[in-house]
Amino acid sequence: MALYVLLGFSAGLPFYMFSTVLSVRLAEHGVALAIIGFFAWVQLLPTFKFLWAPLLDKYDVPGFARFFGKRRGWIMLSQLGIFTSMLAMALFPTDTSLPLTALFAVLLAFWTTTLEVAADAWRIELAPTPEEQGPVAASNLWGYRSAMVAAGSGALLFADAAGSLAPILQSFGIEPGWQASYLLIAAGAFVPLPILASLPRQPGCGGGRSASLITGLAAAIAILLALALATAIIGWLVLGAAAGAGISSKTNVTPAVLVLCMLPFLVMAALTPRIRKLAPDAPARASAAIGPYVDFFWRYGFFAIALMGFVAVYRMGDVLALNLSKPMILDLGYTKSEIGRADGVVALVSSIIGVGLGGWMVTRWRWGVTLTIGAVFAAIGNFGFVWLSHQPHDEWLLYVATAADQFGNGMAGAVFVVYLSMLVNPLYPGAQYAFLSGFAFLLPRLLSGAGGQIVEWLDSRGLRGFDLFFLASGVISLAALLFLPLLMRARPRPDDREAA
Repeated sequence: MALYVLLGFSAGLPFYMFSTVLSVRLAEHGVALAIIGFFAWVQLLPTFKFLWAPLLDKYDVPGFARFFGKRRGWIMLSQLGIFTSMLAMALFPTDTSLPLTALFAVLLAFWTTTLEVAADAWRIELAPTPEEQGPVAASNLWGYRSAMVAAGSGALLFADAAGSLAPILQSFGIEPGWQASYLLIAAGAFVPLPILASLPRQPGCGGGRSASLITGLAAAIAILLALALATAIIGWLVLGAAAGAGISSKTNVTPAVLVLCMLPFLVMAALTPRIRKLAPDAPARASAAIGPYVDFFWRYGFFAIALMGFVAVYRMGDVLALNLSKPMILDLGYTKSEIGRADGVVALVSSIIGVGLGGWMVTRWRWGVTLTIGAVFAAIGNFGFVWLSHQPHDEWLLYVATAADQFGNGMAGAVFVVYLSMLVNPLYPGAQYAFLSGFAFLLPRLLSGAGGQIVEWLDSRGLRGFDLFFLASGVISLAALLFLPLLMRARPRPDDREAA
């Protein structure tokens, strides 16, 4: 449990820095709301983690794995990637080149996601039952949400207060404001790495600690540079193609992006009747690339389609609120310091209580009850932002809305993580959990990316755009409950392979 508090902290610390904090930073630099909405699509990258998740199940990181093992090796490589990406975002804090900001945000999102894939696979291997998984998942989320609060509130407070520290910071060549803020969080993201490196040898591994670290660091540098170069080239080609096609901030590309992102999942769902008939030695089931995903549809059949519909909707309200909650609160006249204080102790305590209750519920009650309670409290958190917009400017009211949001998100998140963990086949923990958790945030993040355009469109017609947006997001959270009567009858098919 202590280990997973640390791993949750490692994954949660960078998340706000390429999502919520980045949206505030872009807004302060005068970037249009529609462009800020497009930056939310950086959060789509975790949706496609199923593309590289099988690599983490199959291959080791050169060097690191000799002493630290497969899972810890990938975690350590990911932490190096997180640190270097955030350091790059700190070196270019003015956002005068949005493509450069996007490049570093994408790299930060990629390595954060890779860390989560490795940690989730290890968690499922260590805790295979709901009774074991509940406390470990709660520990992971405590660390994750504590780090998110530390990054979110700490970055905003430090960005606002860094002016008073200007002489000290400038003496070290650091500009006060966003550069100092991102450097602070980058330093915090680096802390778990030496702690993990100091842990004992992974059972079954050989080699010495020092040799493993040296060769692992050399391999990590090569991997980080190669990935950064490849990402820059791909991004340059995509942006060039978009400009050539006449796509701008006023272009509604959401339908095209939605179709493109949904295509792999829709193809798999359409092939379900054929998948159900596959023999144990069929190439599709034995494939390292697609075998884990074919296995999910083989085990659950047509229930797999209902399961995917449910996971796509259950956390939608939380994700929709995440990207635009801070711009809305800024629009209400609250300062970064006020938001930072609300995202500090208030958010942390509320989230810890919500996660703890969610982790406790899954060990005591049936899934139908726990999933329903989580969805209801998540919806209440979204409705809280609508309530806040109709209140006078009062920091204490901001605390109430923040507490409701974080409590509901924490509870629903804990229940959801354990539920998804129990759906996967233990033969493919990393790949199948990546598949399900990635799909869970596909539609929400696509809609979140268009959120800025939706709010602007509603405002242009004399409607309260933020109010209607957060009201709809809360209702969508409740809509997930319509799937429960069907899902409570879903049972996995016994594996017919001798190896299982």
